[in-house]
Amino acid sequence: MFDCDVLVIGGGIVGLSTAYALTRAAPGTRVTVLEKEHALARHQTGRNSGVIHSGIYYRPGSLKAKFAVEGAAEMVKFCAEWDIPHEVTGKIIVATAREELPRLHALVQRGRENGIPVRELGPAQISEYEPRVRGLAAIHVGTTGICDYGAVSERLAEASGARILYGAEVTVIDRRAWGVAVRTADGRVVRAKVLVNCAGLHCDRIARLAGDDPGMRIVPFRGEYYELADPSLVRGLVYPVPDPAFPFLGVHLTRGIDGGVHIGPNAVPALAKEGYGWSVVRPRELGATLAWPGSWAIARAHWRYGAGEMHRSLSKRAFTEAVRRLLPVVEESGLRRAAPGVRAQAVLRDGTLVDDFLFREAPRTVHVLNAPSPAATASLPIGREVAARALARL
Repeated sequence: MFDCDVLVIGGGIVGLSTAYALTRAAPGTRVTVLEKEHALARHQTGRNSGVIHSGIYYRPGSLKAKFAVEGAAEMVKFCAEWDIPHEVTGKIIVATAREELPRLHALVQRGRENGIPVRELGPAQISEYEPRVRGLAAIHVGTTGICDYGAVSERLAEASGARILYGAEVTVIDRRAWGVAVRTADGRVVRAKVLVNCAGLHCDRIARLAGDDPGMRIVPFRGEYYELADPSLVRGLVYPVPDPAFPFLGVHLTRGIDGGVHIGPNAVPALAKEGYGWSVVRPRELGATLAWPGSWAIARAHWRYGAGEMHRSLSKRAFTEAVRRLLPVVEESGLRRAAPGVRAQAVLRDGTLVDDFLFREAPRTVHVLNAPSPAATASLPIGREVAARALARL
């Protein structure tokens, strides 16, 4: 009667980590993963900057802090075991204005509360790490690293032993007392005892298909990147002091596992769930975003910040000026466009930007409704958390 025990929707790193955790915790559990694309990790997982985050930014006691600190160590170990390219590089967070110094000091305290090794730096010590970076003060975070999350996803899929169905966009979910039946766009029907929603950008739609009110909507934000034409200008990872009023870290410089240096992202509203450029517009998805009251509450609360992000999106010169705060030697001609990404930001009806991971449970169903950065870093402990909830429903 059942095609599998647990059906996971979404072949990104969270869905694959869940499949991996399910078969580790309960050997013999039959797991199927539905992925609407024809390959794994084609959206958030495959379009991020590849950073293994330390957990320094996150409120002590939050799931983000707990999972990031655990997940960073586990991700390094997983990459080593599976021979996946990775490196523990450390990073510096740099204050370039006096008003940022109290926030930098607060990060020091937060890092220590989260058990993260932090070293405070003066201007001369900044130059020891990054000779061309300028700032008033900085902190060095030793546990930050980089890896290839696409390769991690492939290994998780392999190690899980799950059956993966590609080109399987979910169109109908029929939840009954006996289990769940899912129909895909190509007419396939898969029956399972428990459903796990790890659909990322589309998790709110999947929740509604299952008959559940998620109490939030995914509002997509596009992150736009450049890369340095001369990657020798930066040795490692350089971040600004983040503004705690907004859930984005600001324009930063990241040396990737391939040796290139990515710069960004700025964050602008995307006009589709997978809106990787201004020309990508999906009226139905845009209409759903505009119909959600929380979207307008965000606009009212953060319009000044948003206007600056839009300006940097449309003006390479403005983007370059933002980079020059950290790296004064960079010129506009030294930046080249790089592939953008889209962040799935959960927004409540009142406009609250959901800051932590968000899980909801319903009969025979577990929904992952917010898994922003550091989800890739924290994917192994997140997978265990979701798997435990799913197994409890078996």
